[in-house]
Amino acid sequence: MGINRHSESTGIAVVTVDYPPVNAIPTDGWFAIADEVREAGRDQKTKVVVLRAENRGFNAGVDIKEIQSKPGHQALIDANHGCFDAFAAVYDCPVPVIAAVQGFCLGGGIGLVGNADVVIASDDATFGLPEVDRGALGAATHLSRLVPQHLMRALFFTASTITAQQLHHHGSVYQVVPRAELDAAALKVAENIAAKDGRVIRAAKRALNGIDTQDVHRSYRYEQGFTFELNLAGVADEIRAKFDDDLAARKSGE
Repeated sequence: MGINRHSESTGIAVVTVDYPPVNAIPTDGWFAIADEVREAGRDQKTKVVVLRAENRGFNAGVDIKEIQSKPGHQALIDANHGCFDAFAAVYDCPVPVIAAVQGFCLGGGIGLVGNADVVIASDDATFGLPEVDRGALGAATHLSRLVPQHLMRALFFTASTITAQQLHHHGSVYQVVPRAELDAAALKVAENIAAKDGRVIRAAKRALNGIDTQDVHRSYRYEQGFTFELNLAGVADEIRAKFDDDLAARKSGE
């Protein structure tokens, strides 16, 4: 359980997220993702990184139970710093990052995928930001890299999800494949990139980031400010408590 990294073949580093059962990532996990992606990029032999996950879904966002179990706001601050670090590590990685996404990709998962260079998804994958239903904000910066502006707003305000097939239509998901073929499909694209000259690939990554129209770091940090504001005002605690009550009620009725 946790984050691990291995070399699949020459030039390809694979970072795997494994926090069963749903990959709700604790604070330490976000920092670990950042560390492993950065370490892979520092290795001059690496030409491409594949970010993948075990378990039912790619990512269920932050571990809300961890935040609620600790008094005060430090746990929230730490979680937000961890997310910022992980998202930044993917975006700033000196080589391309391929996200291989299965099942659900929610909350912080959108931050990772939105900052990746290539997205491969299984045919059961769905993407969304349930933040407004949890009394928080964030990662609209990254969702806006996956869908057009007005669709992003509709998805954000309604806390709705969108399918891999829909994202493929918008061009942000490169390929949609059966779940059993997801790893192989991601590695095939990785092998294509790894066959190139690593010096050119690293220069290309810097060039593409340099011409990006959005400063993803500043934009996401701006969003985080409103999350802190909602928590300081007590709004987030109130909404999360209601969410927990509703969840408990649904489980007792099953």
